[in-house]
Amino acid sequence: MKSLLLHTCCAPCSIAVIDEMRTAYEVTVFFYNPNIYPLAEYETRKAEVIRVCREWGIIMIDLDNESAVWEAEVGGFGRGQEGGPRCSACFRLRLAKTAACAKERGFDLFATSLTSGRRKDSAAINAIGRAVSGLQGVAFLDEDWKKGGRQEKARQMVAERSIYRQSYCGCRFSLEDALARAEAEVRQAA
Repeated sequence: MKSLLLHTCCAPCSIAVIDEMRTAYEVTVFFYNPNIYPLAEYETRKAEVIRVCREWGIIMIDLDNESAVWEAEVGGFGRGQEGGPRCSACFRLRLAKTAACAKERGFDLFATSLTSGRRKDSAAINAIGRAVSGLQGVAFLDEDWKKGGRQEKARQMVAERSIYRQSYCGCRFSLEDALARAEAEVRQAA
């Protein structure tokens, strides 16, 4: 069985992916998400991924929250629209770290659960994955995890386990956008 290093962003996005991949590969989960803000949110999301890994006996590599690295490499892009240059830079940062870890630790391939997000551009994320794969010389599993009923399966698995489901992507800019949307909805309802 080939070894797979699976970058996970959160339990809701990764639970169905982990479940599917653990039957096809020797899976190790990789938690590297310096974008998640604030620290309490980061810790909550990480705890849920740890819970899923423990349930299935999956090894997890947990890197420190390098928020200063994220700010230096991504924060300068500013607010912008979700899915724009800021997000691409964020995906590149996390996938490059995943590929480097996969190479360093001798994994056969790596993947990411990022493409399972309903607002995530799978083609763009997979293009970044292929690019960093070429730079590191480690194969990338190019997959759109939204397809094939996986989103529905993930929703069901999250509900069954009462897993925390976040209301924004993760970074401080996406949090600001989510808060602004919620405030607009309250004003509209009033």
